[in-house]
Amino acid sequence: MTVALAALVPGALLGWVVYEAVGGGGGSDRTASATSAASAHSATASAGSPSPSGTSAADAKGAAGGPSALKGKVVVIDPGHNQGNFQHATEINRQVDIGTNRKECDTTGTSTNAGYTEARFTLDVAHRLRTLLEKQGATVKFTRDGDSPAWGPCVDERARIGNTAHADAAISIHADGAAEGDRGFHVILPGTVHAGAADTRKIVGPSRDLGTRVAGDFLRDTGEPPSNYVGKGTGLVTRTDLGGLNLSTVPKVFIECGNMRDSKDAALLTSGAWRQKAARGISEGIVSFLRRS
Repeated sequence: MTVALAALVPGALLGWVVYEAVGGGGGSDRTASATSAASAHSATASAGSPSPSGTSAADAKGAAGGPSALKGKVVVIDPGHNQGNFQHATEINRQVDIGTNRKECDTTGTSTNAGYTEARFTLDVAHRLRTLLEKQGATVKFTRDGDSPAWGPCVDERARIGNTAHADAAISIHADGAAEGDRGFHVILPGTVHAGAADTRKIVGPSRDLGTRVAGDFLRDTGEPPSNYVGKGTGLVTRTDLGGLNLSTVPKVFIECGNMRDSKDAALLTSGAWRQKAARGISEGIVSFLRRS
């Protein structure tokens, strides 16, 4: 079964499907779900190319095209939350329109039990990711960097930054704050929303392609399993309650890289070497998407 799947699935997702096929996902329903996502990705990826195997090596390497591979491509990286949010409760609690309803401007995010904050984690991974993408010629823009802005920005502004940049891909980096024993990563995809200022209908398809590629490469490069508490073992979750996705007009996903409140995940998230692997996995997924789009 594993060999048959390997022949059909692009390299970016091979590790993910093998993990599911040998029982890493925890059940046959989860294996079927992961296989379905991989098959859909394979069908999309094969359009315009002789065969999946003919392009999988370049996708897996990510950097195969050299320093000009992504010339002309714009990527917006959104490091989730902000270290300054803790001192600006009034500002971040202000309600903003996300299309489907109104939500708080931003939140403080979570932290490990030892106090390593999500905001620090996301910015560190974002810096590493920027370096990898710029080496291949991409133009990279941030929604926040260093101490600027002092708080936020609000979720609607984070989406607006990607839209204004006419980004070819955008990603919001996060880490979760679930219970001990809840482990693994998941990529959040935009659902179909057409309400108020939100209209995701044109980006749902390409965002799913982007998210599927990022999930596959993230698993392969980090060894972090798909979440065991959301996504039914697929590593993919669709949501319509996030302003950063609802208000986006460009292909965009969120990634929750792990659970900061779980001791095993926290040990990884606080490791600089592992964060480099995380950045590489995200980068390779984005590169794969951009080189096919």
